[in-house]
Amino acid sequence: MKRYLRAILLLPGGLLFCHSLLAAVLPEDRADALYHSYNGGGVQVTGPSILVRKSIGKNLSASANYYVDAISSASIDVVTTASAYSEQRTETSVGVDYLHADTIMGINYTSSSENDYEAKTASFSLSQELFGNMMTISMGYAQGNDVVGKRGDPRFSEDVKRQQYRVGLSQILTKNMLLDLGFETVTDEGFLNNPYRSVRYLDASSGKGYSYEPEKYPRTRTSNAAAVRLLYHLPIRASIHGEYRLFDDSWGILASHLQLGYTHAYRSNWIFDLKYRIYSQTKADFYSDLFPYSQSQNFYGRDKEISTFTSQTIGLGVSYEFLHNWRAIERASLSFKYDYILFDYQDFRDLRDSSAPAGSEPQYSFSANVLQLYFSLWY
Repeated sequence: MKRYLRAILLLPGGLLFCHSLLAAVLPEDRADALYHSYNGGGVQVTGPSILVRKSIGKNLSASANYYVDAISSASIDVVTTASAYSEQRTETSVGVDYLHADTIMGINYTSSSENDYEAKTASFSLSQELFGNMMTISMGYAQGNDVVGKRGDPRFSEDVKRQQYRVGLSQILTKNMLLDLGFETVTDEGFLNNPYRSVRYLDASSGKGYSYEPEKYPRTRTSNAAAVRLLYHLPIRASIHGEYRLFDDSWGILASHLQLGYTHAYRSNWIFDLKYRIYSQTKADFYSDLFPYSQSQNFYGRDKEISTFTSQTIGLGVSYEFLHNWRAIERASLSFKYDYILFDYQDFRDLRDSSAPAGSEPQYSFSANVLQLYFSLWY
């Protein structure tokens, strides 16, 4: 279940970024401790994350990450078809980056586990500086192998295989302007729906006017995403940045988002961030809030995340830097980020209103609060 909530925490459909490197250098030695919290739509997700990175000589850098999600869910899907539940997901990852001249190569392995889902992912990345470090090209590949289980049914076990291909380009346009371009393709094969979720269909014999049956998804999915990001440095120790992303997949979903942001440095140790993001998507070809009858088509789903919806996000952040060159510590920072997200669904109805006839219930909407508090240490 965590995999669906992480998509929400990372914003629907995920994000595609080109990580810019102004020179081919390894990541800095640092340690980060994060506490995150998501609360919205009857779902609460909290947990810590610890990341440590250390150079080994001049050409090698190793990293390790530990991440925990604790979830308590009484979402609209749960309260209308099942009982509230609590669970925990644990994720660990290790990685190595190798620097040779103007090239950085990286490998990473991630493993996550919860009571009904196991995921293992290995990835490789490559970035190359060109034209006197004015341009960076990057590419990457990841392969995941997941196992889907089901609480209360030890015999249920389904496989999912995922592959991700991505390329990126970062170009310094002027002394104050940076352009990032990125493209990503993801292929999924296997059991791609939620074993707990159901669809509803018209049923005159039911007192509600409808009944439920398990959803059924296609066993393959291919998605593509392209993004462009522009950053401009202002002469007042500040920058503005914007991003546009376009996404489509073989299920018929077409999505886009536009994000605008402003970053301002104050004195020598404060940084303030503001952002606004708007996201919209169309529904999958096999999605419906209410089907005309049982098994009315080959595939059918009622997950609100594959319906037609929009979301708006307003975010702010503040970071304070301290402990400059104190003993073995180069510097430290304490950061706080807050996002307020408003979700508005156009064809997913709120079934908690039992007085409305089937198919005429009010459209569903909810808001969410996302908090991140983290401490970073460079050494």
